[in-house]
Amino acid sequence: MYHLKYDFLRLYLLQIVITIIILSISPLVLTSPSSIIAIRIWPASSYTRVTLESNIALKYHQFTLSSPERIVIDLKNIQLNNILRNIDKQISLHDPYLKLIRVGKFDQKIIRLVFQVKTHVNLQIFTITPISNFIHRLVIDFYPAINVYLNDDPLLRLLEDYNKGKLNNTLIIKSKKISKIKKNRTIIIMIDPGHGGEDPGAIGKYKTLEKDIVLKIAWILKILINHEPKMKVYMTRNEDIFIPLQVRVAKARKMQADLFISIHADAFDNRKAKGSSIFALSIKGATSNTARYLAQTQNKSDVIGGVSKSGDKYLDHTMFDLIQTATINDSLKFGTEVLKQIGNINRLHKNIVDQAGFAVLKAPDIPSILIETAFISNVEEEKKLKTAKFQKQIAESIFNGIKSYFNNGGKVTLR
Repeated sequence: MYHLKYDFLRLYLLQIVITIIILSISPLVLTSPSSIIAIRIWPASSYTRVTLESNIALKYHQFTLSSPERIVIDLKNIQLNNILRNIDKQISLHDPYLKLIRVGKFDQKIIRLVFQVKTHVNLQIFTITPISNFIHRLVIDFYPAINVYLNDDPLLRLLEDYNKGKLNNTLIIKSKKISKIKKNRTIIIMIDPGHGGEDPGAIGKYKTLEKDIVLKIAWILKILINHEPKMKVYMTRNEDIFIPLQVRVAKARKMQADLFISIHADAFDNRKAKGSSIFALSIKGATSNTARYLAQTQNKSDVIGGVSKSGDKYLDHTMFDLIQTATINDSLKFGTEVLKQIGNINRLHKNIVDQAGFAVLKAPDIPSILIETAFISNVEEEKKLKTAKFQKQIAESIFNGIKSYFNNGGKVTLR
């Protein structure tokens, strides 16, 4: 009996001590310091993006220094932690714009970041409120300032116009869209690997990233098209970089593309969903719940990936509607041909081309389709998407669909 009383008293006293300790430290536990929780750097030929993610809305001040050229950004009311101290370790030796980053305390309230650059740059800096899996973000984009770079890369010119709010998507009716394409003229194909950079797209159960898979498929497709003497191919992105949806469309129109192919490997909240799908634009609303869901998901890319400006500047008039309607009809024909080919190598989620308001399909004068190669959220299809064999099969199916489209109703016969 004595031992039982003693054990009970000891347990009671222990509970009191633990309670006192918890109450004494709980303010420290509940009050998390204002800090940077993640830093990501995306170097690319077009521009380099630095993203700072924080548990609070970031307040900043920026200015430049010369000899050498440096970009200085002061962060207010942020603690200097190991994530910030190690920011310089994330710079790639092959980064075309960033040379080094120094970080330190300027005073008790300001942390100073100093970016030393390799060449003259234009800076685009903006904040993004929480969305998806991200908290508060500060985005810093380093673009080349020397015009010679812009002459070599149409994407850079478009990105510059976009950042200045001057991207021109005004409808210019091209003669090749009014009449049939002349025989023997080179067919221009624009491949659009979905997502990229800060926007990973859908993520599989085993951490497979949609942006990586679709870029691999796009590269294989590009090689196949390049071997076709009457075709020329461009890509909206050639590397792991974020490109706004509007700029992707503008690049296709800038290069006077005859076809626009956006490649994806999306997810659904039901992991049992599987199969390949093809979508065309709808200006009257989605033709199915799945199409509506996927369109809403894809159209969030700009917000997830991070843009400082947005907006659709297409003209809204009768001629535009006529051209858009004719283009959608061509898109449906093109999508049907690709769907037939993909059906030979994978189960189809739906046997007809579905439609919804995908922002990336809005070029008014270019037949455009969005291909969901498979559901990355489905474990079985995630495994297939990671294999070189399936990636090659998908690319070959799209290529055969392109040729079939032109051989069966397209505006020129390929020989």
